[in-house]
Amino acid sequence: MHNSLDIFQTASAMARHAGARQKMVARNIANADTPGYQAQDIAPFTDSMRASPSEMRATRPGHVTRGENAFSAQATTTKAEPSPNGNTVAIEDELMKSVVVSRDHDKALSVYRHALTVLRTSLGKS
Repeated sequence: MHNSLDIFQTASAMARHAGARQKMVARNIANADTPGYQAQDIAPFTDSMRASPSEMRATRPGHVTRGENAFSAQATTTKAEPSPNGNTVAIEDELMKSVVVSRDHDKALSVYRHALTVLRTSLGKS
């Protein structure tokens, strides 16, 4: 029942996006010494959501919400200064991205938990 609510779909999409971005950061760090490797990144969740095609639907007069929360997070090559061997991975930048991704994932879980608490409270099952 609760999986069809937009807030849960959005929280789930946020967590999946954070997982995909963390995977990209890990791949970059793993290839930090690979000659010619080009570091990649995935756009932040808000940018991905804005870029995703979605239909607007009105559920009642005066209320408009986004359609499906499905979107595709596309990997892009970062524009960093290459090292002498052509590698563009900067470990410091990747570690900073990792912290941001961890916070984004924690935020998604917090939104999910809070929405679940509100739902339980509204049903009288706290």
